Amino acid sequence: MARYTKEDILRRVQDEDIQFIRMQFTDIFGQLKNVAITASQIQRAVNNEIMMDGSSIEGFVRIEESDQYLWPDLDTFAVLPWRPQYGKVARLICDVHNPDGSPFAGDPRNVLKQALEAVNALGYTFNAGPELEFFLFQTDESGRPTTQTGDEAGYFDLGPLDHGESTRREICLALEEMGYEIEASHHEVAAGQHEIDFKYTDALHAADNIMTFKLAVKTLAQKNGLHATFMPKPVCGTAGSGMHINMSLFQDGRNVFYDKTAPRQLSPLAYHFIAGLLAHVQGFCALSNPLVNSYKRLVPGYEAPCYLAWSSSNRSALVRIPDPRGQGTRVELRSPDPSCNPYLVFAACLAAGLDGIKQKRVPPPETTENIYAMDAKQRAERGIQNLPGSLGEAIHALLADPTITGVLGEHLTRQYTAGKLREWEEYRTQVSQWELDRYLVTY
Repeated sequence: MARYTKEDILRRVQDEDIQFIRMQFTDIFGQLKNVAITASQIQRAVNNEIMMDGSSIEGFVRIEESDQYLWPDLDTFAVLPWRPQYGKVARLICDVHNPDGSPFAGDPRNVLKQALEAVNALGYTFNAGPELEFFLFQTDESGRPTTQTGDEAGYFDLGPLDHGESTRREICLALEEMGYEIEASHHEVAAGQHEIDFKYTDALHAADNIMTFKLAVKTLAQKNGLHATFMPKPVCGTAGSGMHINMSLFQDGRNVFYDKTAPRQLSPLAYHFIAGLLAHVQGFCALSNPLVNSYKRLVPGYEAPCYLAWSSSNRSALVRIPDPRGQGTRVELRSPDPSCNPYLVFAACLAAGLDGIKQKRVPPPETTENIYAMDAKQRAERGIQNLPGSLGEAIHALLADPTITGVLGEHLTRQYTAGKLREWEEYRTQVSQWELDRYLVTY
């Protein structure tokens, strides 16, 4: 990503006829928010003087301590290509700070930055490459989303079967204009389901990229008369949408997960990291799979993992080691879904992996068989446990894991779990339509 100074941004705003700047931030539940300012306020913006009412954001602060400030990350400055090209609109991704200048404990981006400081102190760089899936649905005569696709395509199909192909192409081109390196895009398994993959980068910018990606997908889908959703399981009886996360650690430009002399070409560090993920994945499941609906996806039969196991090739395992080695060696976590808050999930994955490294944890033996074909007795004999089966179970697992609550901090743990428990209780008192009505539009 380009490096900008304050002067660079002031000059671009003037020279490129940029009239509005969106000061963007993310709430604890992964929803993108913004304060829009005009070009006349850009000097105040780059000097960290834009204020907002934090008490209006769920999980932030109380009404008697509402003032908070948006500190923009200057390197995230970008023009939004889907907005008018005369009187352009740009964005800056911001950290939330308290009036005294200290980072706000409930800001997810600050949580990830603190986690990255811990790994950087050990001499490592944490990289992440997400793979986000989403659905494109038709809208009704009032513009409300339906779950109809008008789409007859399956995995890797193309037009005319793939009715979302042109929208997917438009999304890719817009993202490339913003500096993304798009590696692949294709139709997924379910009707109306799509995937766009972009190149890995350091975890902070990867999380920023996810938030921008979701905004671009939703905006350009709406522009084309469609509704995009990252809801994990919007249609019963078909595949759900995941967000596989590819992770690696680098030191002095070298991938430390790679060991060319080892049988699987994986270093001891890689095995410790895998063991840490498996030890804590139940604890961070409420972060990586944060909706009631998330647990409709985590069931056997649709390639979504629901058992704690790892493999170098087996796609029924929770943790997989994709084929490339050398600098491309990476650990793929397959359970997260795209409704999650990426800042919190990356921070939790890193904390889990580092705990595995510090404790020198050893993963269980590799599972090469199809876990979905095993019965409960066979899984028990191999020591294969389950992921939480509901949001309620996941919240209790989170509260019981001090490694994960430690990286979140007391304030964010309290606010996040309280909000999710309310959501769980609300779901339990409503009819099933509540789930679709709530999540189809929100996520």
